Amino acid sequence: MYTEIQIRIKPEQAGVEETLRQIAARVAGVGAERICRVDIVRKSIDARQKEVMFNMVAGLHIDRIEEKEKVFVPAYRDVSDRETVVVVGAGPAGLFAALRLIERGFRPLVLERGKAVEDRKKDLNGLYKTGMVDEDSNFGFGEGGAGTFSDGKLYTRSKKRGDVRRVMEILVYHGANPAILVEAHPHVGTDKLPGVIVNIRKTIQKQGGEIRFGCRVTGLIIRENSIQGVIAGGQEIASRHVILATGHSARDIYRMLQRQAVRMEPKDFAVGLRLEHPQQEIDRIQYHTPEGRGKWLPAAEYNFVTNIDGRGVYSFCMCPGGYVVNASSEEGMLAVNGMSYSKRDSENANSALIVTVDNRDFGSDDVLAGIEFQRRLEKKAYELGGGRVPVQRFGDFRENRTTTESALSSNTVKPCIKGGYTAANLRELLPAELCDALIEGVTSFDRQIPGYANPDAMFAGVESRTSSPVRMNRDDKLQALGISGLYPCGEGAGYAGGITSAAVDGIKVFEAIVSNV
Repeated sequence: MYTEIQIRIKPEQAGVEETLRQIAARVAGVGAERICRVDIVRKSIDARQKEVMFNMVAGLHIDRIEEKEKVFVPAYRDVSDRETVVVVGAGPAGLFAALRLIERGFRPLVLERGKAVEDRKKDLNGLYKTGMVDEDSNFGFGEGGAGTFSDGKLYTRSKKRGDVRRVMEILVYHGANPAILVEAHPHVGTDKLPGVIVNIRKTIQKQGGEIRFGCRVTGLIIRENSIQGVIAGGQEIASRHVILATGHSARDIYRMLQRQAVRMEPKDFAVGLRLEHPQQEIDRIQYHTPEGRGKWLPAAEYNFVTNIDGRGVYSFCMCPGGYVVNASSEEGMLAVNGMSYSKRDSENANSALIVTVDNRDFGSDDVLAGIEFQRRLEKKAYELGGGRVPVQRFGDFRENRTTTESALSSNTVKPCIKGGYTAANLRELLPAELCDALIEGVTSFDRQIPGYANPDAMFAGVESRTSSPVRMNRDDKLQALGISGLYPCGEGAGYAGGITSAAVDGIKVFEAIVSNV
């Protein structure tokens, strides 16, 4: 017999198989000798009380091991000679749309301006060592999109979640740890996700699809309000269906769409700085233990949000045991992001601390004004750091004084940054109103995590790519307004905010194509 039960268990008990079996038997009211196997179906951490506990759904195989539903295997088919659908961008939205197209008998042709994962690694290492950016191969552009070399977080707050389970199953099928199917806040890690992306590429190619790297799209072919294809690499590529999944950093695409009168609207987003604390300190505070997380608990996370003078101030893309990375994608400009490996074992935790901005901050009502606002901040960050990531102690930021190199070298919090960095005054980077909001936000969050406003905590900037500043307008069939066959998709289109939500939107767009054929 197979049955599922809910249990509340100490982390050290959950980590010992026999102890878990004994506790599960007691909760189920059966003898432990009758339980042949315990499967973890769902698991989350409850750190609200003094003693940290796991809340779990456990599947019990009583008396014999029951065959459950078969492991998910997608129904991929050979599409070599089927109708071609052009997919612009090889991020999660584009790749998951391509996989679903294959399942339904369409041939995806994925056009990616950047390079394959293996070559992206080399270019990123070059960026970290020299500060020189390849504008087509960097943190934001290339196979897998921006998420490939991030934390690989799969948790989404989106209320329009779609088939998140299917996204997780496809990732596991392509090599992700099956634990993502049960964890409340699943993540893959930047050391593991590239391999998963390579396996997805191999699936697409094996089934007759195609991925062209180094293939930048420079125009759309539109006739009589209908898409006819794209211009890429100096040639016309015909297709009556085009999925536009370019990511939120493809600024040239937004300008091209504006020239071609594709309807877009400005969208509010957020900017700010990355803030680093010792991971041990976050563990100690969140888990209420002087020794930190110990053997059985993962690196602790946090999630904050408040409102300061009508602006949202919140933590974003928190990376436990992670690194701040140089995420620049244009020469003469600098942006940062966060990442962590699957073990989340660096000395620091980092998170973006960001403030909402809108057209009152941009100085223009132009649809692309938000992009230009981002670029101004990134240019300032580059100049402030001389091409390196500018950093500042929170205490110095609060007092509006420049962090000196000597203060940096003696600071208790040492930056964990991929790429060169230098001491600076980040108050010169952001508008005063945003700086004040960040200070008040950190002070507010300190009441939730005492010590969060540690003057030695380390700011790095600028975090400017939190989401798209633009939304491409879609009709009820998910087509661009007034242009049949063109499907804006994912983060770049303004309909997603992470790996999972982008993948879900890619699947939604695929479903729209099928229903519109």
